[in-house]
Amino acid sequence: MGMSATPGVSTDQRPPNEPKESVVNARVDREPPANSTQPGKSIDKRVFWPAASIILVFALFAILFPATATDMFSSIQSNVIKWFGWYYVAAVAVFVAFALWIGLSRYGDIKLGTDEDEPEFSVMSWFALLFAAGMGIGLVFFGVAEPLNHFASPRPGVEGTPIQIAQQAMTQTFLHWGLHAWAIYVVVGVSIAYAVHRKGRPISIRWTLEPLLGTRRVAGGWGNLIDVVALVGTLFGVATSLGLGVLQISAGLEEANIMQATQMTQIGLILCIITLTIVSLVSGVGKGMKWLSNTNLILAGALLVFVLFTGPTLFLLREFVQAIGNYLQNVMGLTFNTLAFAGAEGEAWQAAWTTFYWGWWISWAPFVGIFIARISKGRTVRQFVAGVLLVPSTVGFLWFAVLGGTALHREIFGGGGLVGADGTVNTEGALFGMLGGLPGGTILIIGAILLIAIFFITSADSGALVMGMLSTGGDVEPKNWIRIFWALSAAAVAIALLVANGLAAIQTAAILTALPFSVVILMMCVATAKAFHQEHAMLMRAQRKLAREQLAAQVSEDVQDSMEEQYLEHVADQVAAAVESQFTKGPSSQPQNRSGTRGL
Repeated sequence: MGMSATPGVSTDQRPPNEPKESVVNARVDREPPANSTQPGKSIDKRVFWPAASIILVFALFAILFPATATDMFSSIQSNVIKWFGWYYVAAVAVFVAFALWIGLSRYGDIKLGTDEDEPEFSVMSWFALLFAAGMGIGLVFFGVAEPLNHFASPRPGVEGTPIQIAQQAMTQTFLHWGLHAWAIYVVVGVSIAYAVHRKGRPISIRWTLEPLLGTRRVAGGWGNLIDVVALVGTLFGVATSLGLGVLQISAGLEEANIMQATQMTQIGLILCIITLTIVSLVSGVGKGMKWLSNTNLILAGALLVFVLFTGPTLFLLREFVQAIGNYLQNVMGLTFNTLAFAGAEGEAWQAAWTTFYWGWWISWAPFVGIFIARISKGRTVRQFVAGVLLVPSTVGFLWFAVLGGTALHREIFGGGGLVGADGTVNTEGALFGMLGGLPGGTILIIGAILLIAIFFITSADSGALVMGMLSTGGDVEPKNWIRIFWALSAAAVAIALLVANGLAAIQTAAILTALPFSVVILMMCVATAKAFHQEHAMLMRAQRKLAREQLAAQVSEDVQDSMEEQYLEHVADQVAAAVESQFTKGPSSQPQNRSGTRGL
């Protein structure tokens, strides 16, 4: 997934003279510990240099010794899948369960910000930004290719008529691009948002684990290690997207008869596009990057609408609804499917698809997590979970239903041609093959190439910004040279992966780098649950204290009122008794006085 908006998170440091917060929020420490890395400085050497060294060694090795690197990547991939394939499946299932739990539990009312913070964006604007987060190179690259691949080469164990296999192909695609991907981002995003907006910590992965590890460990060696893992994983996630993007751009240029899709062409494209990215960074054309992002969303939306209404419209709408139903019906079983009885064929399929995707999403998690945390300040946990899970997933489902559905319709009911005679699919060129069969196909192909190129630029720019934040301890505006360094590093790794073994090497890199960071995300689940429990317990104590104070005040007031009432009743009784006594004595004494007077 590429990002089409440049993320940045405010640390929300409050001025000293700001009014006190609520009784609950007043007890939340919002000042970064004294020994933390403060934003505004240059690189954090404890994070920057270890991460840069790992990346440099990897890139040089793959570029200088491509054959050896190819063999090594193949061996690593097979061993990781063999020993840890089940772990990726189980870990992502845990992330989905955790995301649903925090959204539906009593912790859903916790605000990602201070008690007084209001959302910075309206609901519709927030949805639009989440939509932007869901669009990227990945959707464009796999929008047609993945459903076609699952149709041509179904998951081991999937059998039936072409129509049944097509339905299963769309269901499998929805699994890879739906709730599971965004549940990973929910875990990371909500952890970052809570640490940054609620507790005032710098933008750094390490501070999401403070409730679990403690301030001293997070600010020390353990925190450095966590940030290095996050930084390396993020760079490989960005490089994966850039590699996929350039593979598809070169395939599109070949489809349009502009140039051949050779390795040198792909390397040249990376260098050209990354140069444009650096020029934009140096010139500081932030507005231009925002304009590119908005333009790309418009282009993507226009492509979606055009394909919908020039393709088999009614079929696509019906298929969209049906595919969602099939997905919901089968999602539980697919979530835990490890193809345990499929042998080597199952391992190979799992490595190429599900495990690759889970690794890619985990690598992207710091990047997307920071973006969605930034735009969600002031939202509650429940709003965050619902929005992040549902909006981008729905966008992805619609995209695959329209583009992938058009390709499947052509294969089943039309003239075919997208699946080769040998049953293989040209993954990089599948999109252009589908577009070529629509009215104005050549223009659509050129427009799609432009779409991917802009996604490439915005992804590299946004990725460089996030990596700059992670390598400076949370500086929301890292220096240009730092961002340029990470942009060049991502380009170098993308080139190294292409030289090593193309798409297979890209998949291996995503799977491998996600392994250590998946452990960090599991720790985030525990840390966030602990933080939410502590805050909820604090809230309950505050509410009980307030209730006791209110009860004591009420009892005191009631006692005082009762005593006043009793006193007034007592006085009234005495007055009444005196009046009654006076009234009783009055008539009998007057005649005596009168008779006495007469006697005188």
